[in-house]
Amino acid sequence: MLLEGKKLLITGVLSPQSIAFAVARLAQEQGAEVLLTGFGKGLQLTEMSARRLPDPPDVLEMDANDEDQIKAVAAEVGARFGRLDGFLHAIAYAPPDALGGNFVNTPWESVAMAVRTSAFSLKAIAVALHPHLKGGGSIVGLDFDASVAWPIYDWMGVSKAALESVARYLARDLGPDGIRVNLVSAGPLRTLAAKGIPGFEVIAEAWGRRAPLGWDLKDPLPTARAVGFLLSDWSQGISGEILHVDGGYHALGADMAE
Repeated sequence: MLLEGKKLLITGVLSPQSIAFAVARLAQEQGAEVLLTGFGKGLQLTEMSARRLPDPPDVLEMDANDEDQIKAVAAEVGARFGRLDGFLHAIAYAPPDALGGNFVNTPWESVAMAVRTSAFSLKAIAVALHPHLKGGGSIVGLDFDASVAWPIYDWMGVSKAALESVARYLARDLGPDGIRVNLVSAGPLRTLAAKGIPGFEVIAEAWGRRAPLGWDLKDPLPTARAVGFLLSDWSQGISGEILHVDGGYHALGADMAE
């Protein structure tokens, strides 16, 4: 099995429709042992979703903007596993006034929250887990193409651009310790997180018209499989990469002809 014996930490499991849930399920099916994280009001949702996995894992509380909680999770990972083979960063948030076409009016406080939660947190968690990942660990983050400006995505788009840059610099600095850092840029999926993006359907409904392979808004499995590959030993030698799992949408400049 692809992930036989791997010890993995997976963030961002809110509902069974989430990409992170699909990753956790795939990881278990492929032989991995997983731990989940959740926090705040979403912690109960994570715990409920965990019970729907093939082998219900423990859930650790971790606010990605709380340094003490991050350190506590790193300590717990060390105590349980000794070493960590990989972790999934599936964390993103922007306040309502940072989305929906309000770009030029968004105050710095909301921008700072979006960037810290969605981009800086990758660095914060990676640094805390660094000692456990040495010698072959894999870090994978979930991305949404930040090479262009999207309708309504606003400061989350800027945060994703920051995430892409953070991943490259982490790949540079952690690579000498054998740690790989990559992102998966997925097409839009109807998840709980997507419901918080005003006008999400504007982007989602047009995706299938352009993607040459088509695109199923309800199927996170292709994205989960790509994450599983990057967490596995089959991705050795790959770091600083952005792997697009979007039906080929990113490669085209216009919708497909009818």
